[in-house]
Amino acid sequence: MVEFKVVISNPVDGKSKTVTVPEAQAQSLVGMKVGDTLNGEAFGFPGQEVVITGGSDKSGIPLRTDIAGGGKRRILLSGPPGYHPKKPGQRKRKLVRGNMITEDMVQINAILKNPEEADKKK
Repeated sequence: MVEFKVVISNPVDGKSKTVTVPEAQAQSLVGMKVGDTLNGEAFGFPGQEVVITGGSDKSGIPLRTDIAGGGKRRILLSGPPGYHPKKPGQRKRKLVRGNMITEDMVQINAILKNPEEADKKK
C-alpha cells in the first residue's frame, strides 16, 4: 500500500500544489530517480512536464542526487540537502537516502518545467 504526496512548485508565481497520489499511480513512480520528467496531466497540470527534484521518507530522511540507489547511507555533509551547517566549513556525518524513489517515500518534491511556455499557449 504505497501512497505519496507530491508537492509541485510553480517557479513563475511561487505557489505550490500538494497532490495525493493513489496506490495505482504511485506504483508507477517507484523506481524513478531525482531529475526524471513526468507528464503533468496526472497531477492536474495538462500539457506541462513535471521534474522530480527531491523528497523525503517516512522518517524525514531526505533524498540526495549524488548517491545512487534507494538505500540509506551515512555520509559526511557540508551543506544541504540533509544538513545546514551553523558555521562556514563545518561538516557532519548524517543519514541520507539515495536518488531513487522507493516504497518508503512519503513526500516527493517536483517543479514545473517551462511553465511560462504553457501560460503563453492558453
